[in-house]
Parts: sequence; C-alpha cells; structure tokens
Amino acid sequence: MLTNLPNILTFSRIVAIPVLIVLLLFVDDPAGSWLAFSTYTYACVTDFFDGYLARAWHQQSVFGRFLDPMADKLLVASVLLVLVGIDRFSGLTVLPAAVILCREILVSGLREFLAEVQVGVPVSTLAKWKTTIQMLALGFLLVGPNGPDFGPLTTTEIGIYGLWGAAALTLITGFDYLVHGLRHIAETDHAPAPKRDLPKRDAASGGEPG
Repeated sequence: MLTNLPNILTFSRIVAIPVLIVLLLFVDDPAGSWLAFSTYTYACVTDFFDGYLARAWHQQSVFGRFLDPMADKLLVASVLLVLVGIDRFSGLTVLPAAVILCREILVSGLREFLAEVQVGVPVSTLAKWKTTIQMLALGFLLVGPNGPDFGPLTTTEIGIYGLWGAAALTLITGFDYLVHGLRHIAETDHAPAPKRDLPKRDAASGGEPG
C-alpha cells in the first residue's frame, strides 16, 4: 500500500497534521505560527503532487483513492478546530468553519453510500474553486497576527473573508452533492428487488423439490 511515492506523499500529509498542531499550540509566536504555516504548505503541496504523480506514473490504487480524501478532510478539520481553540477567530466567524465541517461530513456519508451502489461523485469546477479558496484562507489564518498587512486588510482579515467565501461555495456545492446523492438514494429505494432463484422440480417425478 505504501510502496509508491503518491501514497507515501498522501500518508505524509496525515503525519504532518499532529506536527502542525504541536507547533501552533506549544511553540511561541511568531515562530510557532510560521512553522505551522510551513508544515501546512507542505501538506497542500503534497495534495497536488500525490494525485498528479499517481496519474502521470499510472500508480492509481484503491488505497490511494481511499486515503487521499481522508487526508484532506483530516487536515481541514484539524486546522479549523485548532484555530478556534487558540482564538485565531471567534464569534460569528465560527459559523463558516462549522458549515465547512458539516459539508465534509455530509459528502463523506454520501460518497460512502454511493460507493456501495457503484456510483461515482464527480468533482465540479466550483468545488475545486471552493477547495482552493479554503486552503488559502486557512494559510492566512495560520499566520494570523504575525503576518504583514495587505493594504487596509490584515493577514487575519483576509483569512476570515476567504473563509466566508469558501463557506458560501461550500453551501452551493454541498447542495449539489446532496441532490445528486438523494436522487440515487430514491432510485435505489424504488428499484425492484432482485429475484431469488427457486429450487428446480425433479423433472422425472414432477414432484416437489427434495
């Protein structure tokens, strides 16, 4: 399973999560935030290269298809929770974080069901934009007050606005996935039950099956 580079990169993204959390919680700023941001940047880079290399080198695998989205969700959920825990953002800004987390749980549940009925869930262009904005926003928030100002906006404010934008796209893409999933759920519920094979009668006696 961990015998090819794409899967190793994906697994290393999961290993980077506790490192990021420790840096953010236990290393004083500004070093802690910048080191956590560097670890997060590494995780985002591996998110691109594991899929790219798997396709380019024809090393796509079932294990990789399972591990890659799992690593992404663990990374996003962990960063959001630790940012709330250190009060990098609070109050109403927790709402978009909750929306993003709920969407990840929803999509995971739908993918699990649709995989059972052998139906794929294509990733839309809008979903890719959502992921890009979300990743950038979390990067800005990891640096937070230790980053520079960008005109009238601080690094933290850019991250917060980006998080709201990602949450808005999350609602749209999440609704699309939900409609897609519910349609297949309805089709599965109304599908005719498979016919059971009945025992054959004894052709010679014509009697009941033994």
